[in-house]
Amino acid sequence: MIKRLPIFFILLFIICGTKTFAQATSLDSATKIIIISFNSLRSITIDDSTTIRTLAGNAKVQQGNTTLSGDSIAINSRTNIAEVFGHVHINDADTVNTYADYLRYLGKNRIAYLKRNVRLTDGKASLTTNDLEYNVATGVATYTGGGKVLNGSTALTSNNAIYYSNTKDVYFKKTVRLTDPKYDIKADSLKYNTGFKIATLISPTIIKTKDGKVIKSKNGTYNLQTGEAQFFERTLISDSTSSAIANEMFFDDKTGISILIGNAKFVDSVNNIIVVGNYIEANRKTNSFLATQKPVVILVKDKDSTYIAADTLFSGLRKNDNSFYKNTSTKKIVKNKVSLNLDSANTGNFYTKVDTLNNKPALNKTPQDSVRYILGYRNVRIYNDSSQAVCDSMYYSTEDSVFRMYRNPIVWKDKSQITGDTMYLFTEKQQPKRVFVFNNSLIINQQNLALYNQAAGRTLNAYFTDGKINYARLKGSPAETIFYPQNDDSSYAGMNRCSGDVADVYFVNEEINKIKFIKDVNGTMYPINQIPANKKYLNNFNWQNKRRPKNKLELFE
Repeated sequence: MIKRLPIFFILLFIICGTKTFAQATSLDSATKIIIISFNSLRSITIDDSTTIRTLAGNAKVQQGNTTLSGDSIAINSRTNIAEVFGHVHINDADTVNTYADYLRYLGKNRIAYLKRNVRLTDGKASLTTNDLEYNVATGVATYTGGGKVLNGSTALTSNNAIYYSNTKDVYFKKTVRLTDPKYDIKADSLKYNTGFKIATLISPTIIKTKDGKVIKSKNGTYNLQTGEAQFFERTLISDSTSSAIANEMFFDDKTGISILIGNAKFVDSVNNIIVVGNYIEANRKTNSFLATQKPVVILVKDKDSTYIAADTLFSGLRKNDNSFYKNTSTKKIVKNKVSLNLDSANTGNFYTKVDTLNNKPALNKTPQDSVRYILGYRNVRIYNDSSQAVCDSMYYSTEDSVFRMYRNPIVWKDKSQITGDTMYLFTEKQQPKRVFVFNNSLIINQQNLALYNQAAGRTLNAYFTDGKINYARLKGSPAETIFYPQNDDSSYAGMNRCSGDVADVYFVNEEINKIKFIKDVNGTMYPINQIPANKKYLNNFNWQNKRRPKNKLELFE
């Protein structure tokens, strides 16, 4: 009677066909592989302890919340191992579905080995490969023979990958490539979250965006949905017009704002401008930047770059709307061919001629659509091999290459020092061309440690040739000078102290050679050994060589 029982159950399975079987206990359903349905069933005895049951047609089995189905299934009841052939489908608690041509399932450890045309999906992303190990208990899937993950319009490929269904994280390894309508990412290893579409960099990575931006980093996160990113190791961002590098970087594609922290550098390759500092905030949409924490701006020229340091540096682009055509104030107009001399109110303009027919000024260069400008606040220092300057605040424009310096500005050129209330330093190819001082102007030309040639007035215009000062005109209040003329043997003849309405100062080899006065001239010549102590210096004399930047490295300290 006992020996006939298996034959009875086999006949019962054949008669019932695809009907569902009741299970003995809930414990069995959680640990054992339970048969759910089939069209036909066979039982094959391998030895006294091993029996193989095969299900064919609409075959389906279950273990806990996981169901396995396919064209046919073979179950080893002793080892609790199932093999599924053809149209394999694993449904894991209705959250993860996996498909393949073949499956070997270890019921004891709840591990599935799938082969050929494997596809795993969690509803938001799908993983495809030809060889996949899927741990149903932990929700971890692994492939080592190459595969792809599709997440909406984002595709990721790699040689190896580990997928965590609970967190929606995928760790890709070896020859990783992410392609998207907005991004193209290449890396050796990359973590990607299919739920939030966040790429986490865990190895040297190159990111290219559709707008031409290139990012190189090895540690950080990039949200492909929001365009927000943060990087925590040395990172480089570049495009056709600019580049940025820093120890830490944060940016938002929507706003165009990037924050660079730690040994940061921003390069404007269009205007040949570099800014460095420990904190830089750059806006790609407005092409502006704000730099603090020991910032330095470099106006790049092959052999004569200009360095600007301040507590705070800001730069932006000013749109050129040609409104300057309305400004036609002149000092001198000549019929037919009209020449225009710039006065102090128009020192930033480029007018050189006036079209008398159209009654508006012409330019000596085609106006730019936009102009880069730089603002410096507090403790401004400027260094160039040919000249140096300091002031409290300044404005510089690439349109006219003029440094507008405010509050106690000082300019040094070789042995000369120029001071005043407000000063404009005109440059060309990084060389000084002209200095205009609005009020309380004073130029000091050092002869030796004890003797200083001096010239002071209300306003001062100094002119340079090939970067060397050769002439200065001082006006009003009145103009005063102290000059030490020299004999043929270079000995000093004495000290000449003079005043007048206008003083013209001439330089040879950047030293004062002679001075001419116009109108209301008064002067006294003192022998060199009879100069009164209270006559040796003009009012506001202050030789400030200690404040003078001695080299460009000082600006970075």
